Formats: sequence, C-alpha cells, structure tokens
Amino acid sequence: MAWDEWEQLKAGALERQQGSSGMQLNSVDLGTDSNGRQATMPSAYGVLKVSQKDLAAIGKSAHTLFNDLYDKARVAGPSSDSAAKDLTGQGFALGAALQHVSTRWTAQLKSLLDACAHISNHMHVTKRLHAGDDDYIARVVSSIAVLDDGFDERVGKPGTPNSVYGEPKKKE
Repeated sequence: MAWDEWEQLKAGALERQQGSSGMQLNSVDLGTDSNGRQATMPSAYGVLKVSQKDLAAIGKSAHTLFNDLYDKARVAGPSSDSAAKDLTGQGFALGAALQHVSTRWTAQLKSLLDACAHISNHMHVTKRLHAGDDDYIARVVSSIAVLDDGFDERVGKPGTPNSVYGEPKKKE
C-alpha cells in the first residue's frame, strides 16, 4: 500500500467519523428460526420458567448416562492394563504408551462420571431450592408495601391519622 493511499483511507475514516452525530450502534436482523417463525429478542420470551418435570427429565438422562458409562466404558480398562503389562514385560515400548492411554482414559471417565452424577443430583434439588427462594422473595416484596405505608406520612388525607397504625387509643 502506498503512502498516499494510506493517507486517503485515514482521511476518509476521519470524515465518516466526523459526519456522524455521535455514537452509532449496529443492529442485526433477527430473521427467522429453523421452523420459519420470526425470531424474537430474548426479552420478549417472558419469565424463565422450568417445571419439576423438565428438571426430572434432565436428571434422569444424566443418571442413565452415568449408569451406561459406568457399565460399558470401563470394560476395556482391565484388558488394556493387562496387555500393557505384558507388552512392557516383553520389552516393547508400546506397553508404556498403552498404559498411558489406559490411565488417561480412566481419569477422563471418572471426570465424566462425576459430572453426570453432579448434574443428576443437582436437578433433583434445584426445583425445591428455587421454590423456597421464590416464596422468600414474594414474602419480602409483599411486606415492602406495608413498610412503605408505615413510613410514609402522606398516606391518607392531610391531617388524618395514618391507617397503618390502627385506631388511636382513647385517653382515660
């Protein structure tokens, strides 16, 4: 690129920047989804909602995967270890490599089994925990209105007692 061309590009960029009225945000056409429906922004979806049925299905799938992996993925371990020991005993370098692969397989399998167990266990308790959170939030938010009325001296017509405090006691 020649120096003159570089200077022209810089001048053009500066001109475009000065011609704009400030910050410019780009936007994207959401288009349609795979079913031909108009795609919408995530805020248009509403409240995130999950049912116990959904969580149970995820937990069940994770538990099934755990069981299948435990039963089927460990089958090659003992025979690989035995072959690695035999090959190493005969002086083949392949024995050490096979043992390394077997060891790594076992470590990765344990990690995957732990992840499946964690997902399964987590799905069993998630709904119950969040239901408790929802109840707590509802109690706190509903009590804010009562507290607000109690501290707001403008409740009711001017000169009348605040109804939040109840009926005033008569002096005897």
